[in-house]
Amino acid sequence: MDSNISKCFLGIVAAVIVWTSSQVALAQEWEVITGGELEYQNHCAVCHGVDGKGHGIMTKFLTISPSDLTQIAKRNAGRFSFWQVYRVIDGREEVRGHGTRKMPIWGARFQAEAKGSDPGSQSQAAGRILGLVFYLQHIQE
Repeated sequence: MDSNISKCFLGIVAAVIVWTSSQVALAQEWEVITGGELEYQNHCAVCHGVDGKGHGIMTKFLTISPSDLTQIAKRNAGRFSFWQVYRVIDGREEVRGHGTRKMPIWGARFQAEAKGSDPGSQSQAAGRILGLVFYLQHIQE
C-alpha cells in the first residue's frame, strides 16, 4: 500500500512540476510578445496601423500602401516564415513597398540606439527584432 501512495505522490509532484514549468514558459512567451508589441506600436504602427492591417496614419502619404501584417502566413500558404520576416525587419531582405533605403532599416536603427557595433549592441538589436517577429507571428489570422 505504501508503494502505491509513493507512486501516486510522485505522479502528483511530477504533474505539478510540468504544470509549473509550462506556466513559466507561457509567462516568458507573453513577455516576449508584449515587448514585440511595444516595439511594433512605437515603430511600425504609424504605417501598418495599430492593428497591423495596413491602415496607419502615414498611409495617405505613401505611394505604395503598407501591407496587412496579419496576413503574412495566409499569403504564404498558411506558413509564417519567421526568419524571412526577421530579415525584412533587419534590412537584409528588401520589401518593394519600402522603396529606397530611406525606409528605416530597423536592424541598423536598433543597433545605433544601443550605441555601438559591439556584440552586446548587436544582441540588443537582435532581441528587439525577435520580439517584433514573435509579435507579428502572434497576430496572424
